[in-house]
Amino acid sequence: MAIRAAISGSHLKLSSSSLGARSLSSWWRNVEPAPKDPILGVTEAFLADPSPDKVNVGVGAYRDDNGKPVVLECVREAERRIAGGFNMEYLPMGGSVNMIQESLKLAYGENSDLIKDKRIAAIQALSGTGACRIFADFQKRFCPDSQIYIPVPTWSNHHNIWRDAHVPERTYHYYHAESKGLDFAAMMDDIKNAPKGSFFLLHACAHNPTGVDPTEEQWREISHQFKVKGHFALFDMAYQGFASGYPEKDAKAIRIFLEDGHPIACAQSYAKNMGLYGQRVGCLSVVCEDEKQAVAVKSQLQQLARPMYSNPPVHGALVVSTILGDPNLKNLWLEEVKGMADRIIGMRTALRENLEKLGSPLSWEHITNQIGMFCYSGMTPEQVDRLTKEYHIYMTRNGRISMAGVTTGNVGYLANAIHEVTKSA
Repeated sequence: MAIRAAISGSHLKLSSSSLGARSLSSWWRNVEPAPKDPILGVTEAFLADPSPDKVNVGVGAYRDDNGKPVVLECVREAERRIAGGFNMEYLPMGGSVNMIQESLKLAYGENSDLIKDKRIAAIQALSGTGACRIFADFQKRFCPDSQIYIPVPTWSNHHNIWRDAHVPERTYHYYHAESKGLDFAAMMDDIKNAPKGSFFLLHACAHNPTGVDPTEEQWREISHQFKVKGHFALFDMAYQGFASGYPEKDAKAIRIFLEDGHPIACAQSYAKNMGLYGQRVGCLSVVCEDEKQAVAVKSQLQQLARPMYSNPPVHGALVVSTILGDPNLKNLWLEEVKGMADRIIGMRTALRENLEKLGSPLSWEHITNQIGMFCYSGMTPEQVDRLTKEYHIYMTRNGRISMAGVTTGNVGYLANAIHEVTKSA
């Protein structure tokens, strides 16, 4: 009996091992390498380049005039205040109540009636990306037959977000290649021709990647047409304060839609305007008819977050609520975010002036007309490839220049290289 049991046990081990080997070799046989992210791949190539002259204007994060990452002093002070003063317990599924309240005041206005009437359903999100993804899943669950209209072009990850949420995507005209500005007439036509009650993704300010924003008057016309058609607007607001240096000014599109009575949604991020890139802190908010509806919507947003990540992280939320909740720290942040915006605006001016001094036959007025971190240069993929190959300058192949990577030390070199690859265009 003992011999038979030993033989049987050995046989079982052998069979299990053989089965495991066969399974492992076949389960993932059809998995192909994923295509490289068009933005993150630029940084990888830059880091691998040994050239001392290399320049990275593809990075989507702020840099100082020495090309170095920045931690704001208001963030350092907030971290000093909270260090050791909190436990590591889970936040609620919806996140930090204080951070959410401060975020709503920033987006909707300090004295917003919507906040007073508790008509906004809001949760802490994993930065702007997470906020968009939660909304995409919310859209799919409660408006399963709907589509999302996304501008051409847009931040490349927007396509991934709604695709993976299984929401069909449509596009609307936005950028006008010849003028390097807004194709307003075509955009309005698309808004008018979309089926009634369509979902639209709108960039609240500092449109990524073009840096082209509608004027205040154009926003009012867009809002009016949304009202006529009964469309729903999700504002992705990744650059509030970082675009113009004034958070109130950068939220103007949202305020216009609120004045017109639109039940909008908003995805906020603190990556750019507070430099909290790695903390992944943001907020998703949805305007509702009344407090009862807001409670129901918030419960569903939390329910969507639960299987994704269960609870949002605590540290970044504490930093944000500490800064925005303290008048002195908030004033310091306002000074620092304006300083960042002003440096970007200054580099736009310097790049344009350098190109014009070189006698470029092209108009570079669009560099200073656009706003925010990115300049949509108008260069072709082939010209961008030449910049990389001949001058060790790295950017995405759509010609998007991250102005954060431009410094007083490299702006002349960058302008000369751009001039050389575009002068015969």
